[in-house]
Amino acid sequence: MTQAPTPTADTVRRLVSSLLKDGGGGAAGPEVRPVAEGAGHSTWWVGSRHVLRLAPDREAAVRQRRELRLRDVLRPYLPVAVPTSVAHGEWAPGLTYTLDTKVPGGTGEEHDVSAVGEADLAGLLGGLREVPARQAEALGVPRVAPRSLEALRRAAERAAERLGAADEFDPARLHQLTGAAAVQLAAQPGTAVLVHHDLRGEHLVVSADGRVRGVLDWTDVAVGDPAEDIAGLAQAVGSPAAVRAATLAGYGARPCLRGLWLARCDTTTRLAEALQTHNPDTLPPLRLHLRRAWEPILLERVTDLRDGDADI
Repeated sequence: MTQAPTPTADTVRRLVSSLLKDGGGGAAGPEVRPVAEGAGHSTWWVGSRHVLRLAPDREAAVRQRRELRLRDVLRPYLPVAVPTSVAHGEWAPGLTYTLDTKVPGGTGEEHDVSAVGEADLAGLLGGLREVPARQAEALGVPRVAPRSLEALRRAAERAAERLGAADEFDPARLHQLTGAAAVQLAAQPGTAVLVHHDLRGEHLVVSADGRVRGVLDWTDVAVGDPAEDIAGLAQAVGSPAAVRAATLAGYGARPCLRGLWLARCDTTTRLAEALQTHNPDTLPPLRLHLRRAWEPILLERVTDLRDGDADI
């Protein structure tokens, strides 16, 4: 297999200069800088108005092509902005790019979501539920089976012991999720909807007043368990805000609690893995995600979910 080229500032500047009518910045070309530090840059700021996303491999190129088609399907259903591509094509043989208009605002890591912002998130979750699954699947969106909460619980218990030994976490907190509760919170048949599947704080565009203005990076979209997006929001904005948003969207106690515990198991396991690999750069955000996911919520007082307990 041919090794994919590594994007550089010169590569990006030449590409963007050929796409923007005004050259993007005069004779010197547009100002470009990577969104994240480190090697293998695939996302770049272009001036103050655009973002360039480069697919680093052929699998990512397939997802990006699908995302471009999917955005047009999503827009009528969502109350928040979805990025708009002003140009797209290939930046290397078989590797795609999209030059998008920047959605104004900061990220969910920079700004707290307000009560009105929680209503925006509720509109996002409710809108995704309304997108016809067949229409999404016709574009190549995969259908993903729900994860086993019991398997995640067992892995999280082992991780919690390691975190306890490192004085990072009290393992007893995980005892709230018993084996019987994990079975009770299994995903129910016939509940699959379109899910973003990567609702991290960096993918939420949040304004200074706490409104959620847009959602970025739709390459991991799937038809699957709605609790996955609730779990993503629990890590991004905190469990209370995530559950309130899901409740406003019409989700009942079972998917809310399932999303809560997916987030708690995931964050516990990821932090333990990061400690084991001795990568200090990853620890602060993982600690933050763990803290957000473990914020207490009133709904945790629900101890017996019966078949009729669909709504809160």
